[in-house]
Amino acid sequence: MQTLVKPTKPILQEVSGRKNNLDIHQYVFVNHYCYERFVHWYAKYFPYLVVIHTMIFMVASSFWFKFPGTSSKIDIFVTILGKCFDSPWTTRALSEVSEERGEEKLVNWRRNTISKDPPERQADDDETVVLLRSASVKSNSEKKSMELQSAASVLDKKEGEQAKALFEKVKKFRTHVEEADILYVMYVLQTSLKVFKFLIIIIYTAVLVPNIEIVVRCYVPPELTGFDIFCCNHNKAHLFSKLAYCYICFVGVFGLLCIYTLYWQFHRPLKEYSFEQVRLETGINDIPDVKNDFAFLLHLVDQYDALYSKRFAVFLSEVSESHLYQLNLNYEWTAKKLRSRLTKNAKNQLELHLLMLPGLPDTVFEITEVESLKLEQVKNVTIPASVAKLESLRELSLIFCPAKLHLPALNHLKAHLKVLCLDFESLDEIPMWMYTLQSLEELHLNGPLTNELSKSASLDSLRELRALRVLSLRSNLTKIPPSVVDVALQLQHFCIYNEGVKLQAFSSLKKLTNIVSLELVGCELERIPSAVFSLNNLQELDLKENKLSTVEEILSLQHCRRLVTLKLWHNKIAYIPEHISKLHTLEMLDISWNKLRKLPSRLFYCTKLRHLDVSHNQLTSLPPEVGILQGLQFFSAAFNSLEALPEELFSCKRLKTLALGNNCLSYLSSRVSSLVQLVRLEVKGNRLESLPVEIGECPLLSLSGLIAEDNLLDLMPSDVRSRLTSSS
Repeated sequence: MQTLVKPTKPILQEVSGRKNNLDIHQYVFVNHYCYERFVHWYAKYFPYLVVIHTMIFMVASSFWFKFPGTSSKIDIFVTILGKCFDSPWTTRALSEVSEERGEEKLVNWRRNTISKDPPERQADDDETVVLLRSASVKSNSEKKSMELQSAASVLDKKEGEQAKALFEKVKKFRTHVEEADILYVMYVLQTSLKVFKFLIIIIYTAVLVPNIEIVVRCYVPPELTGFDIFCCNHNKAHLFSKLAYCYICFVGVFGLLCIYTLYWQFHRPLKEYSFEQVRLETGINDIPDVKNDFAFLLHLVDQYDALYSKRFAVFLSEVSESHLYQLNLNYEWTAKKLRSRLTKNAKNQLELHLLMLPGLPDTVFEITEVESLKLEQVKNVTIPASVAKLESLRELSLIFCPAKLHLPALNHLKAHLKVLCLDFESLDEIPMWMYTLQSLEELHLNGPLTNELSKSASLDSLRELRALRVLSLRSNLTKIPPSVVDVALQLQHFCIYNEGVKLQAFSSLKKLTNIVSLELVGCELERIPSAVFSLNNLQELDLKENKLSTVEEILSLQHCRRLVTLKLWHNKIAYIPEHISKLHTLEMLDISWNKLRKLPSRLFYCTKLRHLDVSHNQLTSLPPEVGILQGLQFFSAAFNSLEALPEELFSCKRLKTLALGNNCLSYLSSRVSSLVQLVRLEVKGNRLESLPVEIGECPLLSLSGLIAEDNLLDLMPSDVRSRLTSSS
């Protein structure tokens, strides 16, 4: 350090270039004293300020990567984004859509070409369109089968499961992230902090940089050295000055980027993200728009590479997910596995029953021998054109399983489907294609047929169901749907299972002139509806589970001259009128589960009766006129209070089933041997002490057909037992 010496007293002259006899330690002291007292603080602490500001910028930039509320979301998003980008399913889904859009463009081009042709060529063009459409359907099915065959080479089972797991992760992540905007708020705050910090640095640095001086003039107390003014040289000032200006430039560039970022945040709606462009490019039209933090993350990804968002969007599409599930479903449900589930149903048809599957396997349509397809609680059912392969399919049951049809599939079902059973939870779930099945013969509907606005049942017109013969409605109806009249002329069997709701209006019944069988079950009927008496072709009437207490109007049923079967079971009937004998054509009468205490003798003048069930009543005796029924084959008086049987009962020699269980009988007549056609005899639950040995003379009665207590069977003679055993 060089020193210019000024005398402390004015009378002294300034001495220059002379030795001042100062010790080296005095110079060191002056040097430190001047540095501490007279060097500007900015010049001293500039390097530390740079380090502190840099650390603040680093913390502000990376804070959301460390804060638990945001870092976890960012880490999960980056991980899922990378997996979605690299997933083979993304490439497969995009390529499939490209091929479909190519075919769509071809068809649209052909239509535009046809529309420009002159009118005289319209007929030929129409034929061309039909051929084009049929060829397109055929090529689609062929392409689909080829894709299924080559699926293993494109996407193996393991990759399919990984893609399925990705769909679940994306779905859960979206649900979680879309709920809040903490990422967006955090990013805005830290960007605002950096801009604020930038402005402070630029302002105070620009003001204080000139204070970095090379020569520093300092004042030292003269009693220390004998001199009071020293000019000190700050040897790092030049370097610090240049670095400060460079620092201003770097911070300026960084600050401009922060300002642009802040402008970008407020100028664009970063809390909403639309995949409109992706939908147009890929053709996947169900990709949803997103919001809040999820949208913000996708905007950030677009700043890096928009291709990530495009490939990620595939995993937001429900259509893409259903395609993947379909592929995995086909892997799991092979044709061999489906064939092992084929069973014979009550109609002796080969039936395939699928329960609670995530979709309908395409391999179902390889089981060409199936006659009845029953889908219960199967999700996302779309019946494709390949249903035409099921040439034997005649019955389709959809139980809580809404289904869509491709047009070729609808055309096939129109021509071949005979029976349709639908179970649904709301009226909106009834498919519109149901009303167009021209070959349908049986329709069974189970579910609410009323909407919230109207209490009356509303079914669309059934006019196109020209072949419909059987209509069954299991619902809560107050009146018969008006659309039933549309099929009045061809309908033969009509059933209503009303589940305890009172059915009030019956005027529509009069129009069912060709009805053969009518069932009104659980309709809370207190009397037999008068509209029934005008049904001249009626052969079977079932009024189960109503509130019938009297049937005085049963006489009017004689107008139904073809009535063969009458079921009045599960009611509260306490009395049967004598004029029931007017029903001359009656062959089956079921009045079980009522409150009858006696039977009218005139009942047994219905001489054509072959089936008579009076079980579960309060009968104490049977009229001797029961012997008039010489054609009787089935008679049940079980669960009554019968104490004795009329001998005339055993003159009904055509009896095959005689059910007398759970009564108070103490004796069984030996005339039971006259029942030569008896196959089943029930006497269990009575007070019998023994069975007559003549029971062994019933040639068709076997030991398995004899229902009695074990002790009664043990008391029978051995020859009788052997005879009954040999009969079996």
